[in-house]
Amino acid sequence: MLYAILAYHAEGAIADLTPDEDAALMTHLVMINERLESERKLGPAARLDFTRTARTLRGEANAPIMDGPFAETKEQLLGLYMINCASMEEAEAIAREFKAINKTAVYEIRPVSYYSPGAPMD
Repeated sequence: MLYAILAYHAEGAIADLTPDEDAALMTHLVMINERLESERKLGPAARLDFTRTARTLRGEANAPIMDGPFAETKEQLLGLYMINCASMEEAEAIAREFKAINKTAVYEIRPVSYYSPGAPMD
């Protein structure tokens, strides 16, 4: 089963990291990524750019595209991991590994279904 682990964080806390602090954080997270990759459990993973670079389309397809997500939240979606696990419990354990490294982040775990045109949805 595929699971998405969505990484939320107070964007300012990440922006305020020094280059050395950010590099140390990423080094530790990459260690988990490398292990998951060797176990063939890690799919695409991405670190998203800051929300100030985002563009949002709401309403009709031809509506204007606006700057930013305009989310009224304290935490923003800053990254994601796609993982292939046997169970939700295994996905939760992996999220706990990320949390142990990035203690102030919030991790949301969601099952993911593939969408293939013409194929039935599970």
